[in-house]
Amino acid sequence: METQNVKKNKNAVVVSKSGDKSVVCQIDYKVKHPRYGKYIRRRTKLGVHDPQNQASVGDRVEISECRPISKSKNWRLVKVLKKAVTE
Repeated sequence: METQNVKKNKNAVVVSKSGDKSVVCQIDYKVKHPRYGKYIRRRTKLGVHDPQNQASVGDRVEISECRPISKSKNWRLVKVLKKAVTE
């Protein structure tokens, strides 16, 4: 029986423009404390490959898992869902 490689897609917010064709995205989530039951905020930061440099800080983006592109980049940008409001 063969197993299929299913790529994960996630929605994230761009928190940093770390260089050419690279951004850092953050995913916020809540987990329940095992003893006290209170919900705790957690975050995950992911290095994302952005080949067209289309994402900027504050944008809401969709990212997808991919092969390792560098030491820290294992995700690629699929599309920008919502642009950040700049004043």
